Amino acid sequence: MTAPAASAQRAALVYNPVKVASSDALRSAVALVSHEAGWLPPLIFETTIEDPGQEATRRALREGVSAVLVAGGDGTVRAVAEAMNGTGVRLAIVPSGTGNLLARNLRLPLADPAEMVRAAVDGDTVAIDLGIARLRRPDGAVEDHAFVVMAGIGLDAAMIANTNAKLKKQVGWVAYVDGAARSLPGAEPFRVVYQLDGGRLHAAKVQSVLFANCGALPAGIELIPGASVADGQLDIAIIQPSGPFGWLGVFRKVWWDNSVLRRSRLGRRVVERRRDTSVRFLRGEGIETASVDVQPVELDGDEFGEATRVYCRIEKGALLMAVPKGHPTDRL
Repeated sequence: MTAPAASAQRAALVYNPVKVASSDALRSAVALVSHEAGWLPPLIFETTIEDPGQEATRRALREGVSAVLVAGGDGTVRAVAEAMNGTGVRLAIVPSGTGNLLARNLRLPLADPAEMVRAAVDGDTVAIDLGIARLRRPDGAVEDHAFVVMAGIGLDAAMIANTNAKLKKQVGWVAYVDGAARSLPGAEPFRVVYQLDGGRLHAAKVQSVLFANCGALPAGIELIPGASVADGQLDIAIIQPSGPFGWLGVFRKVWWDNSVLRRSRLGRRVVERRRDTSVRFLRGEGIETASVDVQPVELDGDEFGEATRVYCRIEKGALLMAVPKGHPTDRL
């Protein structure tokens, strides 16, 4: 899609009114920055229950906008990114909501929304990858959905489904701890068959399988070490604790090994020598998983129903992200 001439450029704002603290201030900021840049008045769209962002974004794209700003939770960012796939139009995240996971992985400023509003108009750009999850529902229907951070089947999806929405609004991502406490007592491992990059079939008994476009979580937690949002690769974590103390191995792997030890050369050597199969990491262009029993699914922290088969892949460089001028992108 070719951007219009500078004299006719226009931005669109797609925002979730539930997640944005001051929508009037945000709308005014976008209008002011557009005016100062000589752009046309921006198009403004609110998300709704019926349209979490995809259709509003498509309407903006049909109007030939040069940039789309998205403000809301991770689900709103996911919906807008889904419609932006491969368009070549700049997407700017104005941090809002509780997680801001893609913004965190891009190391964007979280405390100054005005900086990201300006970046939409005159910032730098970086191409990042987009995850695509093909879900086979229990009735045989097949659906494709995008994810920008992570998709998952099994316990992580059940944990999200069991998270109290009111508590999440009050304390943010910490509410997922409550969801985990509700889900773990009844968690039962399930058998999956998986195939990475069309290779040989593998079988495993797991609690969860995660498919990641990037790997950083709040509080400095590296769920998947080395995951990059711009390498054209899908990172997979197979969670398979064994025995009554198996979950201790999972927590140690994520909280201590990935998030602390791997930050030093000596720590990385310790991790590499340790034999721990509670979490297995894989990397490739795409993976298909199938389970005999239906399993809950989540995309970017939102529950997404159930599926018997999930195929995930990466669309390399599918999103053109706006970042502040001079923003470091070499470590993304």
